[in-house]
Amino acid sequence: MRIDGMDAIFAPRSVAVIGASSDPKRIGGRPVDFLKRHGFKGPILPINPKSAEVQGLTAYPSISEAPSTPDLAVIALPAPLAVKAVEDCAARGVKGAVIFSSGFSEVNDEGAALQARMVDIAREADMRLVGPNCLGIANVRHNLYATFTPGVEHHLPKPGGVSIVSQSGAFGSYCMTLVRMRGLGVNLWATTGNSCDVDFADAVAYCAQDDDTRVIMGYLEGATDRDRLVEALELARAKSKPVVMMKVGRSAVGAEAAQSHTASLAGSDAVYDAAFRQYGVYRAQSVDEMFDVTYACAESSSMMQGDRLGLVTVSGGVGVLMADEAEKLNLDVPALPDHAQKKLKDVLPFAGVRNPVDVTAQLVNQIDLLETNMEVLFGDGKIDGAIIFMSTVGLVADLNEAIRTGLERIREKYPGRPMLFCSLTEPEGRAAYEKSGFIVFEEPTRAVRAMAALRYFARSFARAGEDDPIPELSDLSPLPDDMVNEIEAKALLAEAGIGIVRESLAKDPESAAEAAQEMGFPVVLKIASPDILHKSDIGGVALNLQSVEEVRAAGARILELASEKAPDARIDGLVVAEQAAPGLEAILGVTQDPAFGAVVMFGLGGVLVEALGDVSFRVAPFGPAEARRMIDEIRGRKLLDEFRGTPKRDIDALAQALSRLSAFAAHHGAALETIDVNPLIVAASGQGAVAADGVIVPAKRKGR
Repeated sequence: MRIDGMDAIFAPRSVAVIGASSDPKRIGGRPVDFLKRHGFKGPILPINPKSAEVQGLTAYPSISEAPSTPDLAVIALPAPLAVKAVEDCAARGVKGAVIFSSGFSEVNDEGAALQARMVDIAREADMRLVGPNCLGIANVRHNLYATFTPGVEHHLPKPGGVSIVSQSGAFGSYCMTLVRMRGLGVNLWATTGNSCDVDFADAVAYCAQDDDTRVIMGYLEGATDRDRLVEALELARAKSKPVVMMKVGRSAVGAEAAQSHTASLAGSDAVYDAAFRQYGVYRAQSVDEMFDVTYACAESSSMMQGDRLGLVTVSGGVGVLMADEAEKLNLDVPALPDHAQKKLKDVLPFAGVRNPVDVTAQLVNQIDLLETNMEVLFGDGKIDGAIIFMSTVGLVADLNEAIRTGLERIREKYPGRPMLFCSLTEPEGRAAYEKSGFIVFEEPTRAVRAMAALRYFARSFARAGEDDPIPELSDLSPLPDDMVNEIEAKALLAEAGIGIVRESLAKDPESAAEAAQEMGFPVVLKIASPDILHKSDIGGVALNLQSVEEVRAAGARILELASEKAPDARIDGLVVAEQAAPGLEAILGVTQDPAFGAVVMFGLGGVLVEALGDVSFRVAPFGPAEARRMIDEIRGRKLLDEFRGTPKRDIDALAQALSRLSAFAAHHGAALETIDVNPLIVAASGQGAVAADGVIVPAKRKGR
């Protein structure tokens, strides 16, 4: 990570504004106005060669003529002049700069060259840069607003635990304003723009190690450095800091727009999804969801430590609505034990007491029933978290005092179990609940999604200390400089510890028959060619051959078809392989993602992959425990267990194969383009998994 030197940006003792304007409405005038008017405690040094005074402050012709060296310089100049300003700051010893200017890599090659020159100057002087083409940064606790966003002109966020990192300046400003309007407090705010030095990952890492940050809200268009992003996300998880992300670019059009907007690669959206799950990021699907989850994480005293959700409601229908949403989000709404249900029936004869617990309108007459219900849920039902739906009860001020008091007693007795209160409320009523430490929602399914997010982060944080070693591979051969046939590809995979079937290469049908006789029947016969990747498409595979006569005939037919359908292909001969024991076919693959590098794919063979796209991804490398989570994500996961007379499959062997393939892919890095292991035959539990076919495509190969 590269967070060294970033204190000069986020916690400067003094700030210079280069290009400072006397007009507080101009880009160069706003940061001077904000710093001065909003109470920044350190010296503010306007730099303007044409004015001796800017907004009542003494101005200086250049940074070299300022009376002291500022920690941070805010640069509001056209692109060529901005480069000169960075050079002057470096000469003066300034350690941080925020560059508003556009006209750099987001525009054209000439702009990219200017940006590269600016970066070289800064790095030689150990100076950190934010931007260019950004809206600036803020540290709310320090009254530091090094920005020109109108969002802080009249209304400032209160200090709090939400830090915001955004590649987009406008969206970042929108987020900070919405956080303020929702009553949450802001800590750090950064818009990274072109990310010439401080990029999205650096800012996330800085927030993760900051003691005043509780939640990190992120807006990402595309990763600029895979390793730094992964390290930043791992640091946030190690520090138990939830990262709630809005990642745009799902569609082809969206990805193209993101690329031109920030000169960064959007990558495959499915890979981003997988990477976020792998490193514990919650990916929000809408702005509302992003703020709901951020709000819940910022205000909750704890995450949800188990899957058991309790629902208490004054509406049976809403109870069903919440239960449906909980099931969709993999939360368990278990029936209360019989003795717990009896307790509730004794006090609420007409209530539904299974879970959801429908307390009916009787609650209005007996407000203490809510506390009784919560006591049974947490005590007898051993529920891990609860949502209380009160419809319009939250609008009745005299009832709310009793409700809050009762819930406070429950929270004190059962700490660490989050409770979300869902009701229509007046602003003062909502504020009273939140002051007491309760999370308040008006819409019930949004409350369920927020609770599911608290469970998601609890699981993620528990993995921070997980013992999941990546397989250590030694004595791996270098990748070939051209395509190789199946036998050679599988020999390379075998070096990584991936099981393969016994096989040999034969030059002609007669040699194949002799090899089969020695190997023992049944056998499989396949064309051996580095140029024919999908053998079955040309009839290049024959299964379950039981005799030398069948092998001779099949070999002749395969060679004839190869000559007919792939006349230009190099033919190395015929692969004679033992017929693998019956098992479930899986497909393992590796591809190079533009943002994350080597990525491993897993799916079950046949129609589930081809027709339904039922696959999962992970960024390489990873260990067997992560591989098992990857396996659990596919929709066809049940087929690996006992299913309609078939045995449970060797999931341990499958997880080992995936993690070893990931280590192999990470070892070879960019030298590798793709791998296909299709099929990997997964035998019954305890009997292993073997690759029946394999293709390795090196990135640098002849003819490319």
